[in-house]
Amino acid sequence: MDKGNADYVYPSSKENVENAHRVAIPPPQPFFKSLKYNLKETFFPDDPLRLFKNKPASKKFILGLQYVFPIFEWAPRYSFQFLKADLIAGITIASLAIPQGISYAKLANLPPILGLYSSFVPPLVYAIMGSSKDLAVGTVAVASLLIASFLGQEVNYNENPKLYLHLAFTATFFAGVFQASLGLLRLGFIVDFLSHAAIVGFMGGAATVVCLQQLKGILGLEHFTHATDMMSVMHSIFSQTQQWRWESGVLGCGFLFFLLITRYFSKRKPKFFWISAMAPLTSVILGSLLVYLTHAERHGVQVIGYLKKGLNPPSFSDLVFVSPYLTTAIKTGIITGVIAMAEGIAVGRSFAMFKNYHIDGNKEMIAFGMMNIAGSCTSCYLTTGPFSRSAVNFNAGCKTAVSNIVMSMAVMITLLFLTPLFHYTPLVVLSAIIMAAMLGLIDYEAVIHLFKVDKFDFIVCIGAYVGVVFGSIQIGLVIAISISVLRVLLFVARPRTSVLGNIPNSRIYRNIEHYPNANNVPGVLILKIDAPIYFANASYLRERIARWVEEEEDKLKASEESSLHYVILDMGAVGNIDTSGISMLEEVKKTLDRRELKLVLANPGAEVTKKLDKSKFIEKMGQEWIYLTVGEAVTACNFRLHTCEPNPEKGESEPCDNV
Repeated sequence: MDKGNADYVYPSSKENVENAHRVAIPPPQPFFKSLKYNLKETFFPDDPLRLFKNKPASKKFILGLQYVFPIFEWAPRYSFQFLKADLIAGITIASLAIPQGISYAKLANLPPILGLYSSFVPPLVYAIMGSSKDLAVGTVAVASLLIASFLGQEVNYNENPKLYLHLAFTATFFAGVFQASLGLLRLGFIVDFLSHAAIVGFMGGAATVVCLQQLKGILGLEHFTHATDMMSVMHSIFSQTQQWRWESGVLGCGFLFFLLITRYFSKRKPKFFWISAMAPLTSVILGSLLVYLTHAERHGVQVIGYLKKGLNPPSFSDLVFVSPYLTTAIKTGIITGVIAMAEGIAVGRSFAMFKNYHIDGNKEMIAFGMMNIAGSCTSCYLTTGPFSRSAVNFNAGCKTAVSNIVMSMAVMITLLFLTPLFHYTPLVVLSAIIMAAMLGLIDYEAVIHLFKVDKFDFIVCIGAYVGVVFGSIQIGLVIAISISVLRVLLFVARPRTSVLGNIPNSRIYRNIEHYPNANNVPGVLILKIDAPIYFANASYLRERIARWVEEEEDKLKASEESSLHYVILDMGAVGNIDTSGISMLEEVKKTLDRRELKLVLANPGAEVTKKLDKSKFIEKMGQEWIYLTVGEAVTACNFRLHTCEPNPEKGESEPCDNV
């Protein structure tokens, strides 16, 4: 902070001071008008009703229908060229959805057929209500793991599979209700409390846990721990070395290598994306043929077995709304719903950015909610928009959500006619499919980027990862949310303050640590507050300002330079202030008065100015000490400092001998 003052030259004259623009007090607004504006900015920042203004009733009805069901907006413009593209994309993602659906259902400890059911009804609902052209709907590994983890604590799926299944449907129902409610009430910003760093760490940790658990299938183990932490899983694996099946191990490693090679090739050659997309289904077909021809199921290779033919049976009557399991279902539904919703919206926005169109986050929440409510009533469990499937859909050249309808029809045909073909599908292939997909979720490049850019975000990410891997899914989730919220609180409670200096040959003032060539203004300390002033940070700011003043005075005494006379607070970044903040400013003013220093405010916003005026702070301070810019404030202080004009309103001045 030691800056020389010798280079500082600032023109100041009585004319400059008198021509300084005064800060205007905003005109008073009626309370309800102000409340309406604030509510609108909080819940309707996108102003969805602007489309309905000055439109006849018939047009409003059509616009309303298109808003709730976006399919009515783009369907009239649908063309044969779009159909060809969506047909190819739909068939491609169906080839990925079928084996992944079966695999993820097994991961959730649910009957494999539910993975196919969940790829039939929810995509149809999303195609009608969703606003993304690229999102491919289906089950996801992390949500499947969460369901297995939360429900498994209450019900053993081996001992009571029927109750476990019904709780999965109930959790899906509550997930849908929660998602739709957030969208309808315009509360989507709640999801933003899960930071990107926390999601990267949590997803990476969950992917690691899933990969470790798939060693059960790879090694052909029949008995395995229900815990998800690394130590329990590793103990379960190495305590059963006598039960390892080399046949399963060879088969699993072979298919895992095949899946990873095809994905690597498709990544290097994007136009061959279909090779990676077809690889899981190819693995299922090859694995089933191999088991069927060699009768490997008689030598320890476990297979799926019988899959029921037919479309989704209704399951509304299976929902559990009674104690003691209702709380578990609600908790599981809300947590899995938030995670799935955050992933789906993030994926949808990513691909929308590539194609330069906009998706409404609140509408997406409603669409996710409705498809999960419908799914819970038709034997489906939680679905969202997984990245891997959506990436394949995007690369396949999809044009609209019709690709989801095509995928749904392909799954319907599979349910009606082809399910017996999956009888000999080895579980080890499903484990290999899950592991290959999960390895793609461990985004080490994002972790390296976080470390380079923001160390705190890196700590958030690692904290969430370690919590999941060495603790449990629940612990990792709590750590991820807690650290994210803690960071928000730290930003609010400990805002940045900095000393500003003058950029040579300009009227610009910047942080002297950022701009080492900026000069301190003799006799003036300029401080910038970079956050709104609330009860949470008022005490800190009072103490921090006092410390800046003390440090500046000590520095001036040590260097035997002119003493400090004015403290200017740059309020440009202070978007709002509450009564605690106003009290803090009053205390700062009293403290500075006792030190024979003058407090000056620069660039306060409309909301801040209005509250300072209503609290009589401006009247106590004097409006002549509030300026539009830091430059004008410095000009006035510099002029008064050299003319000893204590009261600018009188217009009197006299030469100052001690300056």
